[in-house]
Amino acid sequence: MSFTIHQTAQAGLIDDTQLEHIIDQYISQRLTNAKKVLLLPPDLTRFHSKAGFITSYLYHNLKDRCEVAIMPALGTHDPMTDAELDMMFGADIPKSVFHPHYWRKDVKVVGQITEQRINELSDGKLNYTMDVGVNKLLLDNDWDAIVSVGQIVPHEVIGMANYTKNILIGVGGEDTIHKSHFLGAAYGMERIMGRIKTPVRSALNEGFDQFLSHLPIDFILTVLGKENGQLALKGVFCGDEYATYEQACLLSQQHNLNLLDKPIKKAVVYLDPTEFKTTWLGNKAIYRTRMAIADGGELIVLAPGLKRFGEDMSIDGLIRKFGYKTTDETLAAIEQNPDLKNNLSAAAHLIHGTSDNRFTVTYCPKDAVSQAEIEQVNYQYCHYDEMIKRYPTEQLENGWNTLPNGEEIFYVSNPALGLWTTKENFENK
Repeated sequence: MSFTIHQTAQAGLIDDTQLEHIIDQYISQRLTNAKKVLLLPPDLTRFHSKAGFITSYLYHNLKDRCEVAIMPALGTHDPMTDAELDMMFGADIPKSVFHPHYWRKDVKVVGQITEQRINELSDGKLNYTMDVGVNKLLLDNDWDAIVSVGQIVPHEVIGMANYTKNILIGVGGEDTIHKSHFLGAAYGMERIMGRIKTPVRSALNEGFDQFLSHLPIDFILTVLGKENGQLALKGVFCGDEYATYEQACLLSQQHNLNLLDKPIKKAVVYLDPTEFKTTWLGNKAIYRTRMAIADGGELIVLAPGLKRFGEDMSIDGLIRKFGYKTTDETLAAIEQNPDLKNNLSAAAHLIHGTSDNRFTVTYCPKDAVSQAEIEQVNYQYCHYDEMIKRYPTEQLENGWNTLPNGEEIFYVSNPALGLWTTKENFENK
């Protein structure tokens, strides 16, 4: 039996007391008689989503009445460290409760999207099947409830993040991850970002509905926006059907789509070192601003926490080998190199991370990544310490800034929280 609990902020934001009340409602409606519950939150890359708070609250309210397990929806990311678990969920949850997801070995395939359907979704560009699979833990235990917790925000691969993506990508496997990412890249990232209905969303929703709808999966989706210059919870959407995702997306579009009247000549984007340690994640600085940057413009990425390129070490090696070259160069490399052709999510990522020579990208790490490494992957380099003197973030406001020397820049303090584009670009794509 389907259900919904949809609440949007009535007076600026939903505070923690109100959020607890919403989760209490959810527990009373859905988990009263549950004996075994699996929670699927995001990892630290969604630290600001309130998913950590929600997951912790669910655990502490359920642990004395039923068995609770937590599996962060890592996708291709590394398992969370104990310090990251403590930061995200609190130090008072036993580490034995957490189960890491290994996307290369822990997944069971339950179905397949046909080659014909992928061809249709890609406008005739692709001819392959796509497996539908999830971590075996979801299938091999008799769960009374599986609760997927996460944030709705514009996304470069699928249009809007979360919902079935948290299942089929977050705790999904190689074939789904590789081919869904490449489907998005082939279709065109700028036709996808910020859209509710996209080919990748259709593929994942159809796979979920056909092969996983028998599982007792509920979704708790948050929408964050700004209130008085601070990040604030604007909506919470609990449900088990598409309508919950759609309503959350409509609110996210109000708060997370930043439609500009003119293109940006110089953008400066800051990557919080606790969240962004790789270009795999940090290239949100490129994905989320590219539709707003003018031809011949400049993007400066302040990346003090950068340690390497890929979250997964084999993908890190592919990024180092092929670099962020133009889309056409990457497509040619796929045809000529089996290692890239067999890792289509990496290929898609390379396409997402290129400016296609339309604007320059200058990455500014500290000492963990060298100038030679940055230039090897086809970006320009400047050391963080030097660039932060030119653009001291504590003196910048999100959005347009005019500096003392008269230079105009556009500043983004966290690219994960939105999508920036010109009104003209968004309306015409």
